[in-house]
Amino acid sequence: MTVSSTSTTFVDRHIGARRQADIDIMLKSVGYDSVDSLVDTAVPNDIRQDVALTLQNALSEVEVLAELRKLAAKNKTAVQMIGQGYYDTVTPPVIRRNILESPAWYTAYTPYQPEISQGRLEALLNFQTMVQDLVGLPIANASLLDEATAVAEAFLMMRRANKNKTAHDGKTVLDADCLPQTIAIVKGRAEALGFEVEIADLSRGLPDGDINGIVLQQPGVSGRVFDHAAVIAAAKERGALVTVAADLLALTLITPPGEQGADIAVGSTQRFGVPLFFGGPHAAYMAVQKGLERSMPGRLVGVSKDDAGTPAYRLALQTREQHIRREKATSNICTAQALLAIVSSMYAVYHGPDGLKAIAETAHNHARTLAASLKAAGLEVLHGSFFDTVTVRVPGKAAAIVAAAEAKGINLRGIDADTVGVSVDETTTATVLADVAAAFGASLAGGGEGFALEAAVERSSDYLQHPVFNTHRSETQLLRYIRKLSDRDLALDRTMIPLGSCTMKLNATAEMEAISWPEFASIHPFAPDSQTEGWRELIEDLEADLTEITGYDQVSIQPNAGSQGELAGLLAIRGYHHSRGEAQRNVCLIPASAHGTNAASAVLAGMKVVVVATAADGTIDHADLQAKIDANKDVLSAIMITYPSTHGVYDADVREICDSVHAAGGQVYVDGANLNALVGLAQPGKFGGDVSHLNLHKTFCIPHGGGGPGVGPVAAKAHLAPFMPGDANNAAHEDGRGVAISASRYGSAGVLPVSWAYVKLMGGEGLTEATKSALLAANYIASRLNEYFPVLYTGEGGLVAHECILDLRELTARTGVTAEDVAKRLIDYGFHAPTLAFPVAGTLMVEPTESEDLGEIDRFIEAMITIRKEIDQVAHGDFTVENSPLRHAPHTAAAVVSSDWNREYSREQAVFPVHHLKQDKYFPPVGRIDGAAGDRNLVCSCPPIEAFEN
Repeated sequence: MTVSSTSTTFVDRHIGARRQADIDIMLKSVGYDSVDSLVDTAVPNDIRQDVALTLQNALSEVEVLAELRKLAAKNKTAVQMIGQGYYDTVTPPVIRRNILESPAWYTAYTPYQPEISQGRLEALLNFQTMVQDLVGLPIANASLLDEATAVAEAFLMMRRANKNKTAHDGKTVLDADCLPQTIAIVKGRAEALGFEVEIADLSRGLPDGDINGIVLQQPGVSGRVFDHAAVIAAAKERGALVTVAADLLALTLITPPGEQGADIAVGSTQRFGVPLFFGGPHAAYMAVQKGLERSMPGRLVGVSKDDAGTPAYRLALQTREQHIRREKATSNICTAQALLAIVSSMYAVYHGPDGLKAIAETAHNHARTLAASLKAAGLEVLHGSFFDTVTVRVPGKAAAIVAAAEAKGINLRGIDADTVGVSVDETTTATVLADVAAAFGASLAGGGEGFALEAAVERSSDYLQHPVFNTHRSETQLLRYIRKLSDRDLALDRTMIPLGSCTMKLNATAEMEAISWPEFASIHPFAPDSQTEGWRELIEDLEADLTEITGYDQVSIQPNAGSQGELAGLLAIRGYHHSRGEAQRNVCLIPASAHGTNAASAVLAGMKVVVVATAADGTIDHADLQAKIDANKDVLSAIMITYPSTHGVYDADVREICDSVHAAGGQVYVDGANLNALVGLAQPGKFGGDVSHLNLHKTFCIPHGGGGPGVGPVAAKAHLAPFMPGDANNAAHEDGRGVAISASRYGSAGVLPVSWAYVKLMGGEGLTEATKSALLAANYIASRLNEYFPVLYTGEGGLVAHECILDLRELTARTGVTAEDVAKRLIDYGFHAPTLAFPVAGTLMVEPTESEDLGEIDRFIEAMITIRKEIDQVAHGDFTVENSPLRHAPHTAAAVVSSDWNREYSREQAVFPVHHLKQDKYFPPVGRIDGAAGDRNLVCSCPPIEAFEN
């Protein structure tokens, strides 16, 4: 890999260490004379692909944006009145530009290091408070993936949380007026687990039989609003738990689920300023009654205090994250839609309670006006009480009416040949209403008499009374609030984030630019195919490129997180075995070192997890593997392996493992979390994999956004293709094949232009060079730091793959300094910590990626070496570990300017341990946070300041 110093291609900007002089420095440290020779040693020869990737030649940024403009022009924007859980909305420009399009927000990582995440944690706490207030329940999480999968999570949660002996094993009943995609998702999950689901009109009462839980929709997909109090009371009487899927905007006018007696509320926050995005990403929500918070999936932001007693935010009850429980988990969720949750929370901050209510009242009144006009024209309006959706019976005329509206640039919902739905939103105007009425052959009349909400469902309680929702009324104040929060955080726009397993690399501005173009962002996921040609061409092109990159035969981009991609792949394996009359094959082998989501996903796919031991060198224990295969050969469904391994090395025996499992009749799932170490070098679909998921939010540059959005496409060989994800909005997929994974056909389509652009900008050669550069960078760090922090696992030639694990256990035993101390001390050097205690406790996993240049990598190495010297000071007795800068880290500005400084090290060592920090210093807003205190006194909403006085 020889690079010209005058190159100006995108590849040169994406790859950090591109100057030949820098490459030579790194190679000298590693002990190789070329990058290719390093790669040839590290990557086993028997998995290397024989030919280069056959992708389109790399394009420039100008060319890529021009191609995206052409694709966007093939989409037709329309007035979206389809509804069905998706609404057009106005993203306030101050939020769009300063959050959705701001690298300070979209390049942030999940807030596992809370001291440097106080801004996004506060924004997520606002989200939780917003949800809690609107739904009338005391605990909400920091978002889920989409509404349909959130209902599926609630469905599973009711099954495990219901302690009533009679009801526990009973069926779950979904109201027939739930969103169709929700019903499809829940039925798919239930079928894999052998749980019974029944669909019934719950406005007519409960069906017979034992009932574990019920799910209601408020308002229903038809628009119907009815008082749930009676059916909820009846369900409780029979020992059932109750979930209500509720529209947050409607809840400004309608009695919230918590006040009606619901145990769980779920839904989408999409219409709070988050674009349609052709189906996602959108932040779902979940809120629960007290007592259920430890069973709730997803993340939970709580309030604690730091070492100075200052209020501080953190992820609360972190051990309750389901995937950490591995095969004991009942959810595989390990992510959220943090960026979109923050957008929606800021929408509530922007509008406040009065503004939200005004939007809701306007939408409701527009719907009433339309209903009255259609009724006056002699049409049958099916429901007398609704919020924003009017359902009209038009025998035999539905298609003509939908077509007439489309001719005027308006999309309606054709429910069947005789029924049309019309959903209004905050963008609806009187002119639009008149055009809709005309499509029905009516004219717009004034008033909406006879269609008011019934008194029994009208909300009387207050909401969003906290000052944060009532202070930032001017754009100036909101802009400053957004900036204040982002300044508290460390994101990729300010520093390297060397997280092993997480691949926090460049999210180029050109890649991000198209996502908010109206021709991409304003398309309803159920819009007619005639209006989505550009979207579908982009998606098909991306799927084809991913197929080429992985060596599989087919890719589906529907899964909207890596965990959902895992589930999709395992369900495909399950479907394959069932189709062959081998339903007994339900055992999934999973190495002890695997990501926790692997085991959780296997359980959700109806499989039994059998753990395979890890050998001393970090590889799979072959004797144990063969014993487990032999013991389960008649029931073996699959093995899940991560490659390169979770330990950061290329195991040379991967083909042998795949062959052994195949010989026993099993399938091989290759977890694609580390695919960025394979692209252009090896293809899992060619070296033994039957199916994989890929993380577009890692390898293919979709940003983390503080914990989401993510996209986890599933790639499979041809024999599994019939079992790939189906369309939740298409009843034809209810035959046991093609189980839907996400609510919309293309999942989180809105961020796919990012990965599409990345692949086009890099081309096959550039993608391969990126992989090689990532390997060089990781091995450079390993070689430079090994004498200070031993590298735990290595492969061929003593090399690592794209990441390395630094072992601090001996140092901890000798000095008391922990890996966590090092993680917190790195904050004082301006760095996010590497991955802490995964996959081995007492270690740090470091991944530099290909995007960091030599200067930034050396800055990190300098920080780590200096920290090692501070550990040596503890070992030599210069100060005790309890009084060391390591244990007191991170240091706030308030701490070092305090007049009562009495520590055994100087203020200068505390905050300027290396010279360059004097010119460029980040001060964390809080000191080390006491996590246990926050868990003992769980506060998960915006608290009054007096809550911290004691």
